[in-house]
Amino acid sequence: MNKSISPLFFGAFKLIRVKEKQAVVIERFGKFLKQLSPGLHILFPYIDSIAYVHSLKEEVYQISSQAAITRDNVEITFDAVLFLKVIDAQKASYGIGNPIEAMQQLAQTTMRSELGKIKLDDTFRGREELNHAIVTILNESSVSWGINCMRYEIKDITIPSTLRKAMERQAESERQKRAEILNTEGKKKAEINVAEGSRQSSILRAEGEAQAIQIKADANAESIRLLNKSLESEKSLQAVRLRIAEKYMEAYSSLGKNGNIMVIPSVPSEVGQMVNKAFSIFDDIDKIPNSS
Repeated sequence: MNKSISPLFFGAFKLIRVKEKQAVVIERFGKFLKQLSPGLHILFPYIDSIAYVHSLKEEVYQISSQAAITRDNVEITFDAVLFLKVIDAQKASYGIGNPIEAMQQLAQTTMRSELGKIKLDDTFRGREELNHAIVTILNESSVSWGINCMRYEIKDITIPSTLRKAMERQAESERQKRAEILNTEGKKKAEINVAEGSRQSSILRAEGEAQAIQIKADANAESIRLLNKSLESEKSLQAVRLRIAEKYMEAYSSLGKNGNIMVIPSVPSEVGQMVNKAFSIFDDIDKIPNSS
Protein backbone atom coordinates (compact mmCIF):
# COMPACT_ATOMS: atom_id res chain seq x y z
CA MET A 1 0.00 0.00 0.00
CA ASN A 2 3.00 2.25 0.39
CA LYS A 3 3.64 4.12 -2.79
CA SER A 4 6.48 6.53 -3.34
CA ILE A 5 5.76 10.15 -4.15
CA SER A 6 8.52 12.34 -5.56
CA PRO A 7 8.44 15.83 -3.97
CA LEU A 8 9.40 18.98 -5.85
CA PHE A 9 11.86 21.27 -4.08
CA PHE A 10 11.05 24.95 -4.27
CA GLY A 11 13.65 27.00 -2.44
CA ALA A 12 13.54 26.13 1.24
CA PHE A 13 10.29 24.14 0.77
CA LYS A 14 9.17 21.05 -1.06
CA LEU A 15 5.85 20.58 -2.84
CA ILE A 16 3.74 17.39 -2.61
CA ARG A 17 0.92 16.62 -5.05
CA VAL A 18 -1.64 14.16 -3.73
CA LYS A 19 -3.91 12.49 -6.28
CA GLU A 20 -7.62 11.81 -5.96
CA LYS A 21 -8.51 8.68 -3.93
CA GLN A 22 -5.07 8.82 -2.30
CA ALA A 23 -4.05 9.39 1.30
CA VAL A 24 -0.53 10.47 2.35
CA VAL A 25 0.65 10.23 5.96
CA ILE A 26 3.27 12.81 6.98
CA GLU A 27 5.63 12.42 9.91
CA ARG A 28 7.75 15.13 11.54
CA PHE A 29 10.84 13.92 13.32
CA GLY A 30 9.46 10.40 13.04
CA LYS A 31 6.13 11.26 14.68
CA PHE A 32 2.72 11.36 13.00
CA LEU A 33 1.93 14.90 11.92
CA LYS A 34 -1.05 14.84 9.58
CA GLN A 35 -2.83 13.14 6.69
CA LEU A 36 -2.74 14.99 3.38
CA SER A 37 -5.89 15.25 1.26
CA PRO A 38 -5.83 15.42 -2.58
CA GLY A 39 -4.13 18.57 -3.93
CA LEU A 40 -0.82 20.50 -3.49
CA HIS A 41 0.86 20.67 -0.11
CA ILE A 42 4.02 22.44 1.17
CA LEU A 43 6.38 20.57 3.48
CA PHE A 44 9.61 21.46 5.24
CA PRO A 45 12.62 19.54 3.95
CA TYR A 46 14.50 17.24 6.29
CA ILE A 47 12.04 17.61 9.16
CA ASP A 48 8.84 16.51 7.32
CA SER A 49 8.80 13.15 5.58
CA ILE A 50 6.30 11.01 3.70
CA ALA A 51 5.74 7.94 5.88
CA TYR A 52 2.86 6.10 4.15
CA VAL A 53 0.85 6.40 0.96
CA HIS A 54 -2.50 4.58 0.79
CA SER A 55 -4.98 4.09 -2.01
CA LEU A 56 -8.56 4.79 -0.94
CA LYS A 57 -9.97 2.78 -3.84
CA GLU A 58 -11.62 -0.58 -3.37
CA GLU A 59 -9.01 -3.20 -4.19
CA VAL A 60 -9.44 -6.86 -5.16
CA TYR A 61 -7.17 -9.57 -3.74
CA GLN A 62 -7.06 -13.23 -4.64
CA ILE A 63 -7.31 -15.77 -1.82
CA SER A 64 -5.21 -18.77 -2.81
CA SER A 65 -6.73 -22.24 -2.92
CA GLN A 66 -6.85 -23.99 0.42
CA ALA A 67 -8.40 -27.07 2.02
CA ALA A 68 -11.03 -27.26 4.75
CA ILE A 69 -13.07 -29.95 6.50
CA THR A 70 -16.82 -29.61 6.84
CA ARG A 71 -18.93 -30.60 9.82
CA ASP A 72 -19.67 -34.02 8.29
CA ASN A 73 -15.91 -34.69 7.85
CA VAL A 74 -15.68 -34.04 4.12
CA GLU A 75 -12.45 -32.44 2.88
CA ILE A 76 -13.03 -29.76 0.27
CA THR A 77 -10.84 -27.27 -1.56
CA PHE A 78 -11.95 -23.71 -2.20
CA ASP A 79 -10.66 -20.38 -3.43
CA ALA A 80 -12.11 -16.89 -3.11
CA VAL A 81 -11.64 -13.18 -3.76
CA LEU A 82 -11.45 -10.43 -1.16
CA PHE A 83 -12.53 -6.80 -1.70
CA LEU A 84 -10.80 -4.37 0.68
CA LYS A 85 -10.86 -0.61 1.14
CA VAL A 86 -8.84 1.69 3.40
CA ILE A 87 -11.17 3.90 5.41
CA ASP A 88 -8.66 5.39 7.88
CA ALA A 89 -5.13 5.98 6.62
CA GLN A 90 -3.69 6.69 10.07
CA LYS A 91 -4.99 3.40 11.55
CA ALA A 92 -3.92 1.53 8.43
CA SER A 93 -0.40 2.94 8.92
CA TYR A 94 0.02 2.38 12.65
CA GLY A 95 -2.64 -0.15 13.61
CA ILE A 96 -0.86 -3.19 12.19
CA GLY A 97 2.29 -3.86 10.20
CA ASN A 98 0.67 -5.01 6.94
CA PRO A 99 -3.11 -4.64 6.98
CA ILE A 100 -3.65 -6.24 3.56
CA GLU A 101 -1.76 -9.39 4.41
CA ALA A 102 -3.43 -9.48 7.81
CA MET A 103 -6.89 -9.35 6.21
CA GLN A 104 -6.00 -12.11 3.76
CA GLN A 105 -4.71 -14.39 6.50
CA LEU A 106 -7.74 -13.64 8.66
CA ALA A 107 -10.06 -14.38 5.75
CA GLN A 108 -8.47 -17.80 5.20
CA THR A 109 -8.68 -18.83 8.83
CA THR A 110 -12.22 -17.49 9.17
CA MET A 111 -13.32 -19.39 6.09
CA ARG A 112 -11.94 -22.67 7.40
CA SER A 113 -13.58 -22.07 10.74
CA GLU A 114 -16.99 -21.29 9.22
CA LEU A 115 -16.86 -24.33 6.91
CA GLY A 116 -16.21 -26.54 9.91
CA LYS A 117 -19.55 -25.46 11.39
CA ILE A 118 -21.76 -26.53 8.47
CA LYS A 119 -22.36 -29.67 6.43
CA LEU A 120 -21.29 -30.16 2.84
CA ASP A 121 -24.78 -29.65 1.40
CA ASP A 122 -25.10 -26.33 3.21
CA THR A 123 -21.89 -25.01 1.62
CA PHE A 124 -23.60 -25.08 -1.78
CA ARG A 125 -27.06 -23.94 -0.71
CA GLY A 126 -25.94 -21.29 1.79
CA ARG A 127 -22.99 -19.73 -0.03
CA GLU A 128 -24.41 -16.22 0.23
CA GLU A 129 -24.99 -16.56 3.99
CA LEU A 130 -21.45 -17.93 4.37
CA ASN A 131 -19.94 -14.96 2.51
CA HIS A 132 -21.92 -12.51 4.64
CA ALA A 133 -20.79 -14.20 7.86
CA ILE A 134 -17.13 -13.98 6.84
CA VAL A 135 -17.42 -10.28 5.96
CA THR A 136 -19.02 -9.57 9.35
CA ILE A 137 -16.27 -11.38 11.24
CA LEU A 138 -13.48 -9.67 9.26
CA ASN A 139 -14.89 -6.18 9.85
CA GLU A 140 -15.35 -6.82 13.57
CA SER A 141 -11.74 -7.97 13.85
CA SER A 142 -10.21 -5.14 11.80
CA VAL A 143 -11.79 -2.13 13.50
CA SER A 144 -8.40 -0.86 14.72
CA TRP A 145 -6.68 -1.53 11.37
CA GLY A 146 -8.37 1.25 9.41
CA ILE A 147 -9.38 -1.13 6.63
CA ASN A 148 -12.79 -2.49 5.76
CA CYS A 149 -13.83 -5.71 3.98
CA MET A 150 -16.42 -4.73 1.38
CA ARG A 151 -17.16 -8.18 0.01
CA TYR A 152 -15.98 -11.76 0.18
CA GLU A 153 -16.89 -14.11 -2.64
CA ILE A 154 -16.22 -17.84 -2.84
CA LYS A 155 -15.19 -18.55 -6.41
CA ASP A 156 -15.17 -22.33 -6.48
CA ILE A 157 -15.58 -25.31 -4.18
CA THR A 158 -13.98 -28.60 -5.19
CA ILE A 159 -15.02 -31.90 -3.64
CA PRO A 160 -13.42 -35.37 -4.03
CA SER A 161 -14.26 -37.15 -7.29
CA THR A 162 -15.78 -40.18 -5.53
CA LEU A 163 -18.09 -37.96 -3.55
CA ARG A 164 -19.00 -35.98 -6.66
CA LYS A 165 -20.06 -39.17 -8.46
CA ALA A 166 -22.13 -40.24 -5.46
CA MET A 167 -23.86 -36.85 -5.40
CA GLU A 168 -24.57 -37.08 -9.12
CA ARG A 169 -26.15 -40.51 -8.64
CA GLN A 170 -28.22 -39.20 -5.77
CA ALA A 171 -29.36 -36.20 -7.82
CA GLU A 172 -30.33 -38.48 -10.70
CA SER A 173 -32.28 -40.70 -8.31
CA GLU A 174 -34.11 -37.67 -6.94
CA ARG A 175 -35.00 -36.51 -10.45
CA GLN A 176 -36.40 -39.95 -11.33
CA LYS A 177 -38.35 -40.02 -8.09
CA ARG A 178 -39.89 -36.63 -8.80
CA ALA A 179 -40.74 -37.73 -12.35
CA GLU A 180 -42.49 -40.85 -11.05
CA ILE A 181 -44.42 -38.81 -8.52
CA LEU A 182 -45.55 -36.35 -11.19
CA ASN A 183 -46.55 -39.23 -13.48
CA THR A 184 -48.53 -40.91 -10.69
CA GLU A 185 -50.23 -37.64 -9.80
CA GLY A 186 -51.17 -37.15 -13.45
CA LYS A 187 -52.71 -40.63 -13.70
CA LYS A 188 -54.55 -40.09 -10.43
CA LYS A 189 -56.06 -36.81 -11.64
CA ALA A 190 -57.03 -38.42 -14.96
CA GLU A 191 -58.80 -41.29 -13.18
CA ILE A 192 -60.56 -38.84 -10.88
CA ASN A 193 -61.72 -36.82 -13.89
CA VAL A 194 -63.03 -39.96 -15.63
CA ALA A 195 -64.84 -41.10 -12.49
CA GLU A 196 -66.31 -37.65 -11.98
CA GLY A 197 -67.46 -37.55 -15.59
CA SER A 198 -69.05 -40.98 -15.27
CA ARG A 199 -70.81 -39.92 -12.07
CA GLN A 200 -72.15 -36.75 -13.64
CA SER A 201 -73.27 -38.73 -16.68
CA SER A 202 -75.11 -41.25 -14.46
CA ILE A 203 -76.77 -38.44 -12.52
CA LEU A 204 -77.90 -36.71 -15.70
CA ARG A 205 -79.12 -40.00 -17.17
CA ALA A 206 -81.09 -40.79 -14.00
CA GLU A 207 -82.55 -37.30 -13.94
CA GLY A 208 -83.58 -37.67 -17.58
CA GLU A 209 -85.22 -41.02 -16.94
CA ALA A 210 -87.01 -39.62 -13.89
CA GLN A 211 -88.31 -36.70 -15.93
CA ALA A 212 -89.45 -39.07 -18.69
CA ILE A 213 -91.33 -41.23 -16.16
CA GLN A 214 -92.91 -38.14 -14.66
CA ILE A 215 -93.96 -36.83 -18.06
CA LYS A 216 -95.37 -40.24 -19.00
CA ALA A 217 -97.25 -40.46 -15.70
CA ASP A 218 -98.67 -36.97 -16.18
CA ALA A 219 -99.74 -37.87 -19.71
CA ASN A 220 -101.47 -41.08 -18.49
CA ALA A 221 -103.21 -39.16 -15.73
CA GLU A 222 -104.38 -36.55 -18.18
CA SER A 223 -105.64 -39.22 -20.61
CA ILE A 224 -107.52 -40.98 -17.81
CA ARG A 225 -109.10 -37.70 -16.78
CA LEU A 226 -110.18 -36.94 -20.32
CA LEU A 227 -111.47 -40.50 -20.79
CA ASN A 228 -113.47 -40.29 -17.58
CA LYS A 229 -115.00 -37.02 -18.70
CA SER A 230 -115.87 -38.37 -22.13
CA LEU A 231 -117.66 -41.44 -20.67
CA GLU A 232 -120.36 -39.29 -19.09
CA SER A 233 -122.61 -39.53 -22.22
CA GLU A 234 -124.18 -42.67 -23.73
CA LYS A 235 -122.81 -42.02 -27.21
CA SER A 236 -119.35 -41.84 -25.82
CA LEU A 237 -119.83 -45.26 -24.20
CA GLN A 238 -120.74 -46.78 -27.54
CA ALA A 239 -117.67 -45.25 -29.16
CA VAL A 240 -115.48 -46.60 -26.40
CA ARG A 241 -116.96 -50.10 -26.83
CA LEU A 242 -116.13 -49.99 -30.51
CA ARG A 243 -112.61 -48.76 -29.79
CA ILE A 244 -112.05 -51.52 -27.23
CA ALA A 245 -113.18 -54.12 -29.73
CA GLU A 246 -110.70 -52.80 -32.29
CA LYS A 247 -107.82 -52.82 -29.80
CA TYR A 248 -108.72 -56.35 -28.68
CA MET A 249 -108.59 -57.56 -32.26
CA GLU A 250 -105.28 -55.86 -32.88
CA ALA A 251 -103.80 -57.47 -29.77
CA TYR A 252 -105.09 -60.89 -30.80
CA SER A 253 -103.61 -60.49 -34.30
CA SER A 254 -100.21 -59.48 -32.95
CA LEU A 255 -100.13 -62.49 -30.65
CA GLY A 256 -100.84 -64.80 -33.51
CA LYS A 257 -97.87 -63.64 -35.58
CA ASN A 258 -94.51 -65.41 -35.38
CA GLY A 259 -92.01 -64.35 -38.02
CA ASN A 260 -93.66 -65.09 -41.42
CA ILE A 261 -96.33 -67.35 -39.85
CA MET A 262 -99.80 -66.05 -38.92
CA VAL A 263 -102.23 -68.01 -36.72
CA ILE A 264 -105.85 -67.85 -37.98
CA PRO A 265 -108.73 -69.24 -35.92
CA SER A 266 -110.28 -72.42 -37.38
CA VAL A 267 -113.84 -71.34 -36.57
CA PRO A 268 -114.85 -67.89 -37.88
CA SER A 269 -117.41 -67.54 -35.12
CA GLU A 270 -114.54 -67.23 -32.67
CA VAL A 271 -113.98 -63.65 -33.88
CA GLY A 272 -117.45 -62.68 -32.86
CA GLN A 273 -117.03 -64.38 -29.56
CA MET A 274 -113.86 -62.38 -28.92
CA VAL A 275 -115.65 -59.13 -29.68
CA ASN A 276 -118.52 -60.03 -27.38
CA LYS A 277 -116.00 -60.90 -24.67
CA ALA A 278 -114.38 -57.47 -25.03
CA PHE A 279 -117.80 -55.80 -24.74
CA SER A 280 -118.62 -57.80 -21.64
CA ILE A 281 -115.33 -56.77 -20.01
CA PHE A 282 -116.08 -53.12 -20.64
CA ASP A 283 -119.67 -53.51 -19.34
CA ASP A 284 -118.34 -55.05 -16.16
CA ILE A 285 -115.95 -52.14 -15.70
CA ASP A 286 -118.74 -49.65 -16.41
CA LYS A 287 -121.00 -51.23 -13.81
CA ILE A 288 -118.52 -50.84 -10.97
CA PRO A 289 -119.13 -47.12 -10.28
CA ASN A 290 -122.94 -47.58 -10.63
CA SER A 291 -122.97 -50.31 -7.98
CA SER A 292 -121.06 -48.15 -5.57
